[in-house]
Formats: sequence, structure tokens, C-alpha cells
Amino acid sequence: MAGLSERQAQARLKTDGFNELPRQEHRTPLAIVGEVLREPMLALLLVGGGIYLLLGDVQEALILLAFACASIAITTVQETRTERVLDALRDLTSPRALVIRDGTRRRIPGREVVRGDLIVLGEGDRVPADAVLMQAQDLLADESLLTGEAVAVRKSVAATVPPTARPGGDDLPFVYSGALIVRGSGLAEVHATGAASEIGKIGQSLRMLDTEPPRLRAQMVRLTRLCAIGGSAVSALALILYGTLRGGWLDAVLAAITIGMSMLPEEFPVVLTVFMAMGAWRISRARVLTRRAASIETLGSATVLCTDKTGTLTENRMSIVELRPADNATIAPPTPLSALTPQAQALALHGLLASAPQPFDPMETAFHDFARTALPDTQLPSRAGWTLARTYGLRPDLLAVTQAWRPDAAKPACIIAAKGAPEAIAALCHLDDTRRTAIRQALDAMAAQGLRVLGVAKGAYEGDDFPETPYGFTLTFLGLVGIADPLRPSVPAAVRDCRSAGIRIMMITGDYPETARAIARAAGIDAGATVLTGDAIATLSQSELQERARTATVCARIMPEQKLRIVQALKADNAIVAMTGDGVNDAPSLKAAHIGIAMGGRGTDVAREAAAIVLLDDDFGSIVTAIRLGRRIYDNLRKAMGFIFAVHVPIAGLALLPLVLGYPIIFAPIHIAFLEMVIDPVCTLAFEAETEEDDIMRRPPRPPSEPLFSPPLIVWSLLQGLLVFILVGGIFMFATLRAMPADELRALTFVSLVLSIVSLILVNRSFSTSLVTAIRRPNATLVWILAMVVTVLAASILAPPIRSLFRFGPLHWHDLALTLAVAATVLIVLETAKIFWRDRLRF
Repeated sequence: MAGLSERQAQARLKTDGFNELPRQEHRTPLAIVGEVLREPMLALLLVGGGIYLLLGDVQEALILLAFACASIAITTVQETRTERVLDALRDLTSPRALVIRDGTRRRIPGREVVRGDLIVLGEGDRVPADAVLMQAQDLLADESLLTGEAVAVRKSVAATVPPTARPGGDDLPFVYSGALIVRGSGLAEVHATGAASEIGKIGQSLRMLDTEPPRLRAQMVRLTRLCAIGGSAVSALALILYGTLRGGWLDAVLAAITIGMSMLPEEFPVVLTVFMAMGAWRISRARVLTRRAASIETLGSATVLCTDKTGTLTENRMSIVELRPADNATIAPPTPLSALTPQAQALALHGLLASAPQPFDPMETAFHDFARTALPDTQLPSRAGWTLARTYGLRPDLLAVTQAWRPDAAKPACIIAAKGAPEAIAALCHLDDTRRTAIRQALDAMAAQGLRVLGVAKGAYEGDDFPETPYGFTLTFLGLVGIADPLRPSVPAAVRDCRSAGIRIMMITGDYPETARAIARAAGIDAGATVLTGDAIATLSQSELQERARTATVCARIMPEQKLRIVQALKADNAIVAMTGDGVNDAPSLKAAHIGIAMGGRGTDVAREAAAIVLLDDDFGSIVTAIRLGRRIYDNLRKAMGFIFAVHVPIAGLALLPLVLGYPIIFAPIHIAFLEMVIDPVCTLAFEAETEEDDIMRRPPRPPSEPLFSPPLIVWSLLQGLLVFILVGGIFMFATLRAMPADELRALTFVSLVLSIVSLILVNRSFSTSLVTAIRRPNATLVWILAMVVTVLAASILAPPIRSLFRFGPLHWHDLALTLAVAATVLIVLETAKIFWRDRLRF
């Protein structure tokens, strides 16, 4: 066959375009910066810095803009690293193709394959495009990326080619882009490339789906808007009070600006941006790549984790897990070599002899792996110098492989080995009905465990004149071999952690119900009474599917569009859905879910681009790490928000109190700047570095409708702030009545406020545990920040130049003791309240 000419190929390439999967445009660092700058929260942060510049407070503006630049840098670096890693992964999965053009075979990039090309397929080749087989010799293809089934399917040439067919199923004349040829060879004519292929159609459907927006960011925008309105109202009130009661309107404007500086809620966008960026950095250390930082927090609130089976729960490789020799013994590998019976060793040896010497088929690879552990090195054909004399491949009428090996090239004696479908091996061995019934019973028992079962037989032959078919040999039945895609070792523990955290695991697979149920049992997933199948889903309306999906845990024989329906049904039931997967068939559901989790090692580029999170080591256990981190981020975020809200209550109160009572003004811009130097690092760095709560994976996910700032948290924050305001304000009024000089009064009040803020920091380190437990948790960042605060505060009291800058007067030892007593009172009262209200403080 001559195939296309080079001129025809170039013409079709111009007409159809390159044979590439639909994908998003590559994002340059500049484009990433542009996306970051368009974030509403960061825009508010930059606008706040600009306002301070207009007001002339360069110091506060620079601090604010420095936070903005740091956030931009962290996010840009993380996203750029993500793009580079994904580009590298995409390049690794780009296949090359062997085509026939102008009558000669040529190896070309897979993206240059066009309709009408003749592609030559052999073991180990990745199919570059959808094609119809014209020739096939013992051809097996692994289509798990499209179907989710780990077992390769047979391919054969058909006299009449059906108009359409879906991937999966034996004896079809189609091969599909992305499939791996694991055995045999063939010649096929390309009929679909790029977006027109099966893998491309799934990629195209992704453009019809919108990525789920992060709920937390929307809540933060509303919260910031409300706080900005509140801060503006307080500032306006200060302007009116000062101007009305004191008559100096210019001073009133300056006082209002100072109070507005203290009330501007710039900490909120700083906290969210830094928490998400730092969260992405922390999780990257666990080999988890975050494409959208906000998804980490969302993952912490997941209520349902939908997981693919093949390659996600399992290792995506076949392994021998059970032997049933003809003597009816049952052996479960791995078993020490010394414990294997001669019958079991014969099974291992002849299963190996019936496999290709250099296997690509996962089942044959399993026989090679098992033989290396079950047989002495001297018995391995490769070590003993045996030669393969004849191979009989699979045929539609005989689903078995038979091979003749010659141990000694100088002698005509051969060892015959056959493996295949138990019925085919029984026919080759000419077994009677009694033996066949016994084999059928053993086969049913093994199949009920979700195993793929093969029969193995042995024989001997003298001479070089081999029969035309394996039926010409005299064979002896050796037994049955059970093969399965083994469960990942980390999965059972990860499933237990998810269940203890109140997260329902739902396995969605294209494999058979029996196999799915067996894997679910091994993983610790409650399979329930029935398995929800694709055929059943096809008959259900969306509302009926929503009802079934509410309790389903195992779904089998599921098509890609049905995976998407399941995710949409769960979302309609107000579940927060995380979806894992690696194949192209998973991509639509990955994108539709609240959190899509793709496998980075073996996954397709379509799946990775559709996902929000990529597991670089393909370890299902890493999902639990991400969930744990997501919950920790949310907990710490609420601690930071509660602290911010609480700390602004006394600041606002102490700013207004002198105006109302006619006392000296406490705060000047330098004092507000100092307070912000305390508040900003604490809420962004110290709380972000706080370790997780002890029960973080023993509590249910928070309700999806739960606001970030819930009424109980608001009340708790108000109580904290009011307590500080009452105590510090009381000291201020008491000292004023005793006619303390203004500079000393300001110093006494300010030091009391700062030390009380330190108490608020310690109280808010944990919602539920005691102060002693919280102190035992390491937080080096907090230690450094508190050390800095104490140092600067001491310098402002003891060093005359700095003291004059702050307009402080000298404080005596009994004044300092009073400030420490106030801080201690705040700490003791609030910690006591936590003990009595611990159950109510589960915000």
C-alpha cells in the first residue's frame, strides 16, 4: 500500500489543522500577572495603597503596596511553575507516528498525522489518531485513558465496518487516539484527527463547561465592602463630632483621616491573597500542584469525593493475586518461593512461557513479574538460554496464546505452554464435562472477587514440523490464574481518613460491577446493596439520578457523559464535589466539579488542564493531605478574620472616646502605623503558619452555605473587642480623671492596647483548645513577630528619641504593671469563656 502522497498530506494538514487536542493557550508570566491584577481583592489592596499616597501617608502606603507586590510575586511564581510543569508533562505524552507515505514508511510527529494516512502499529506504540484497521495480527490495545478499564481489548479486521462505535469492547475494527498497543501489530487508515477524534470530542466539550467560581472569594468581597462602609461611617462620625464639639474643622479632617486609616479593611484582601498563595506553596511541598489557589480551601469543605478506579485507587498495572492449581489448592501471592507447591511453580513457569518475551500487555507483564518471584533464576527461559520456536496468537474462535519453546537448540524436543480464556484452555486440553464444571465453579468464585481469570496448560512436542493449530498438541490443564489491578497501598488509610472527616467516597469507573465492588471492598468503601450502573443511569431523569446519587457509593460501566451527569446531580443536591481522574474520559467531570484533581504522572494533558489540582506523584493519599491543608487554611483564615474584627473594635472605640468626652486625642498616624505593623504580620503570617487543630480530620465538612464570618464568630469577636475596649478605655478615663499628663496618658493607653492585642493573638490561636495546648504548638513566625513588637514597644518607652517620635511620656513601674494586668485580665477572661463555651465556639 502506497498511502497518501506528501502533497496530499500537506493539503489535508492545511484543511483540517494539526492533530492536536483542544487545550488552553499557554499563559506567559506577563499574562499571569495581568490575571492576578484583575482579581477584585488585589485591586482593592492596590486602591487602598493609592488612597494612602493621596492622603500623604507614604509609610502606610508603602507597607500596603509591599504586601500587594509580595502577593503578586508569590502567585505569579507559583502559577508560572505550574505552566512549566504542565508543558513538560504535555511534551512527554506527545506521541510520534509511523506512517506510509509515497509507498515508504516514515516516522513523523503525531501532530502531523492527517485523515487518510496509513499508520503502522506495533507493540508499545501510542495510537496517534482514530483509525480503522486494515490489517491486524494478534492485536491488543489498552484504551483505559478513554474507558477507565485497565484490561486491554482485542482488535480485529471486519469485513463490514460499522458506522460508529465507542471505545472499549473486544473484536472491534477501530483504534483510538491515545490508546496503547500492548500486543501484536496492525495497519490502520486514519479517519479522524484532532478535535474530531474521540479524545478530541471530550476535550471540545470542556469549552462548554464553566469552572466553578470559588465561594470564599465572593464572600470576602461582600465582607470587605461592608467593613469599608462601616469604616467610612466611623470616619464620618469622627469628623462631625470633632468639628461640632471642638470647632476646629481642619483638625477634624485630620482626625477623621487618622481614624479612616485605622478602619480601612485592607487586612482582609491581604489575608486571603497571602493565605491562598502560601497554601499553594505549602501543598506543592507534598508533590501537589495547585493551578487555582482558591481550590485548596474549597477542597477542605468537600462533602463528596468522586474517584476514578483505574490508576487512581489502583496502580494501573496488572498483578497476579490468586492461583488455583489443578489440585484445587488456593494460593494468594505474594508467597515465599519455598512455600509454593510444584503445581503452583508449574503454573508460574508455563504462564511465563505462554507470554511474549518482551511484554507490553499488562497481563503478560504480570506473568513476568510473578515468575521472577516464584521461580529460581535457573528456571527462567531468558537465563536458561531457551529459544522461542513457534507462536500461535489469539483468534476470534480460540481466545488463547500457545507458544513452543526449545530448551536446547541442538535437540528437537519442545515445551508447549498455553494460556487464555479458561473455556479455550479446557477445549485445548479436551477435558470432560466433570472437569469443565469444576473449572466453571472455580472461575465463578474468582470472578466474583473482580479478578480476570486465565487458564494455563502445558505439553511437550518432538520435531520441527509443528501443527497448523494448537489443537494438534497434547496438553495438560495446570490450573487458573487470577489477575487484578492492585489497590494502591495508601488508599485504605486515605479512605478511612476521609470517612472520619465526614467525606463520602464515591467510586465511578468504566469497569465491570463485580470488579468495581471488589476494589471498593478492598479500599474500605461501603459498596452498598447495589452498584449503580451506566445502563441504569441512562434510564433515569436528572431528578431521579440526584436521588440515587445521594446514597450511591459505587458506579460501574459509566460513560464520560454519565460521569458529568453524576457530578451535576451531586452539585444540584448542594454537595461540594471533588473529582479525581487521569483519563480524557474524566476531563469534563473534572472541570464541572467544585474541585478537579488530576493525576500528573500518567494523566492526559486534557485532564490536567481541566483540573484545579494536580497530584504529581499520582498518590491518592496526597488528596487527604490537600483536604487536611484546606481545612487548616479555612480554620486559620477564620482565626485571622476574627482577630482583625476584634482588634478594630477597641481601636475604633478609643479613637472616638476622646472626641465624645472632650479628652486629648490618643492616636496619631504614627500610632496607627505601629498598630498596623502589629496587626498585618500577625493576621497574614502568624495565623497562616498556625498548626492544625487536633480534630481537623474528625469533624464533618462545614455546610456549603455557611458564611465565612458567621453570626457566632461575629459575636465572639465583638465580645473580645469590647472587653479590650472596656478595660483599656477604663484605664484611659481613670488616668484622665487623675490629671495624668497627655504624653504619659497616651503612652499608658497605647501600651495597654498593644499588650491586650497580644493577648487577643494568643486567645485566637485556637477556637477549642486551651492556651497551654496552643502554646505547645510550634509557631516560629509568631515568636519572631511578638519579639519584634516587644522590642519596638520597649524602645518607644525607654529610648528618648523614639519616645518623642511617638509623643510618649515616661512610664513608671506601677504604670507598666497596670498595663500587664490589663493584658492578663483579657487573657484570663477570654480563656475562661472558651472553657465554658467550648462547644459553642465551633464556628
